[in-house]
Amino acid sequence: MSKQIINTTNAPAPIGPYSQAVQAGNMLFISGQVALKPGTNDLANTDIIEETHQVMQNIKSILAEAGMDFGNVVKTTIFLSDMALFSDVNEIYGKYFDGDFPARETIAVKGLPRQVNVEISMTAAK
Repeated sequence: MSKQIINTTNAPAPIGPYSQAVQAGNMLFISGQVALKPGTNDLANTDIIEETHQVMQNIKSILAEAGMDFGNVVKTTIFLSDMALFSDVNEIYGKYFDGDFPARETIAVKGLPRQVNVEISMTAAK
């Protein structure tokens, strides 16, 4: 099985010892993304709507670098700082898919990197 590191300047650089994504065979494993703006150390987090859009745009860029899009996503994990944010995040998240939604779980956690409110990871397949 081949393994390829996926990296794009159109998504934020990793803030730790991990890759943006790893492609293994026909599977793409995207690391958890937060609302960092690509090429900066700045967060797009004036509200949960902006934060979620930035996370999804970062993931969109990583998918594109691997020659995929949201139609290839088979599994998503969403981490929230507070379940009270669920409906806003869910509404924005849903707009990035064309109806065939991936499997998903949403988990409330005590804390996330850089004190963000949402982190999303995905698995996609060609």
